[in-house]
Amino acid sequence: MADQSRGHPTLNMNISSMLPRPEQEGGCADWLQQLDITAYDYPYIEPVILQAYRDLCKNVSEIAEGGEVRFFVAHHDGELMISGTEEDESSEDRGDASHVAGIISRCIEVAGPAVIPQGRFVYAAAPIYTRREGEMFAVFGCRLQDAPDYEGTGAKLFIRAVALHFRTCFYKAFEALFIADMLLVQQRAKREEHRRSKLFQVVQKLHDKIDVDSVLSEVFERVSGMYPAAKLELLMSQDDLSRDPRVKLLQLQGPEEQFCVKAFMEGQMLSRKLHGPLGELLLEIAAPLGGKQGVYGVFRLLIRRDLIDEFDLQLIGMLADTAGVAFENAKLYQQSNLLINELRLINELTKRLNQSLKLKEVFRFASDELLSIFQAEYCCISQLHKETGTFEVMSTNVPGLSKRTFPEDYGFCGLVCSTQEPIILSDYQVYGKVSSQMMEVTKARSLIAAPLIVRGEVNGAIMLAHREGRYFSYDNYKLLQVLSSHIGLAIANALLHAEVRRMANRDMLTGLYARHYVDDAIQQFQKKDSNGSLIIVDIDQFKQVNDTYGHQTGDKILQQVCTIVKSSIRKTDIAARWGGEELAIYLPGADAENAYRIAETIRLRAAMDTDPAVTVSCGIAEWAQGDGKVSVESLFYEADMALYKAKNNGRNQTQLG
Repeated sequence: MADQSRGHPTLNMNISSMLPRPEQEGGCADWLQQLDITAYDYPYIEPVILQAYRDLCKNVSEIAEGGEVRFFVAHHDGELMISGTEEDESSEDRGDASHVAGIISRCIEVAGPAVIPQGRFVYAAAPIYTRREGEMFAVFGCRLQDAPDYEGTGAKLFIRAVALHFRTCFYKAFEALFIADMLLVQQRAKREEHRRSKLFQVVQKLHDKIDVDSVLSEVFERVSGMYPAAKLELLMSQDDLSRDPRVKLLQLQGPEEQFCVKAFMEGQMLSRKLHGPLGELLLEIAAPLGGKQGVYGVFRLLIRRDLIDEFDLQLIGMLADTAGVAFENAKLYQQSNLLINELRLINELTKRLNQSLKLKEVFRFASDELLSIFQAEYCCISQLHKETGTFEVMSTNVPGLSKRTFPEDYGFCGLVCSTQEPIILSDYQVYGKVSSQMMEVTKARSLIAAPLIVRGEVNGAIMLAHREGRYFSYDNYKLLQVLSSHIGLAIANALLHAEVRRMANRDMLTGLYARHYVDDAIQQFQKKDSNGSLIIVDIDQFKQVNDTYGHQTGDKILQQVCTIVKSSIRKTDIAARWGGEELAIYLPGADAENAYRIAETIRLRAAMDTDPAVTVSCGIAEWAQGDGKVSVESLFYEADMALYKAKNNGRNQTQLG
């Protein structure tokens, strides 16, 4: 191979890096013939050698006229791999084994064809070389019986011819295996992309439902569509039965349902292996259907173990969480139809909040509606950031407070969040126990406040104020308590929606953007910008790092390099995992000179700050309006060619396209 850092899943290679370049389109056969193995692949090629041996034995029969011929193959280090056919391999006597070992050793010693006559036998062997670097990776030989014409030069010509045929069989098997594995990787990638898309569609569909039965029917339909071979049922508590026959009563005392009861009581998804009636291995999954107020039931999924993987388990867990939020939302909507005018306000607020899955819109709409419902003069909705220990004002009509941050124990926000209880205040000027900038700035006297609880945890607070004393009633206090739970659900939906979008656009290992995201982003930038630059960063000898230290260390190094990239670029720049160990960085509005400085910073830091230490190579491409046809494909092509140039010139360098 041209670069030992590239490899094959079976032969320790990276398939994405071996795909044909744009200039190779239409030349698949030539591209395949450029693939080769290296010494790093030798521990993995025995199955390919054996397949080539079997193919040769099928195609070559009675090749030695006038005598019997027995073939054998050995590793590059002389260890015999197979002799004769696989059925009669054990029939060799010690003397013959000794002669075979001798001819193999002789062949390796002279690094070429060798012939040794032994009585009525002639033993011949020839080395098998890689087609790119000419390195010996196997020894092919034969034993000729009753064939005096094959002594000396004739035997050498014979073994050379058959060895060449064996080498052809080997590379034919190697190319077939490579193509099969490449297709498998592509299929897996398409499958994961399809499942992510399905999850995104499910979230959108579920949040459009405001009826309990519709939510459950949608979940059943979606899960059955994604896993048609699975058996799915929903075990519900006594208070939440449905007319759907797939919805059954959860028997808390039933011995067969203790597994589901445990998931129900703990509120966590569980899984276990079972054996089916025909002895097949099954996986039973119990996923709670729960929301903010509690757990309502358990989804029970029974599926063959080989049809599901870890990503499916995460998908099912997120689907159950989404269904739980949607179910609870729908349940509260149904209950609201039974209440008086205040509950009709809840119904309208909930419905309108759920029309948007954008967090900023949810906060803004909630603030406007609360001001209207309670006829308050001032409203402030803040969000708690636990990682920084601060509140951030997300929506308010108080001048100067928008986007301000306060300590988590400050004011009435800190009070309601620490107690998780709403408060009502008749006269702030008389109270004097808690300081509040909102009350001071507006000179308000009356206040009602409630915590925002998202997924069972305090996420923020709502405060409504008026300059009149004793303005809010106890009914207002109770209504705000109810409305805050609905606003919390809307925030939970928006957060979940944002998380799904983030997962779809992010690479899970590195935290960088996915390849499709940077492609779309560049396309949008090229519509409005006048220029920009692209850097492709590739870790040198990455395959060798994986072989030496293991794939976990390789992942660690990849994450280290990604951290260096993220800390070396601007906030407006976009860094993505382009494939394998290759990273793509798009710099809007930057020319090649600026891109070169950033690439060199990344390259130098990678050599100093990675452990184990690695180097990177960088390729840069620049575009500008007026260059002719501007496209994402041409930009990546030029950067990739520059990277190829950096690799060929010795690696650990930056080249311009």
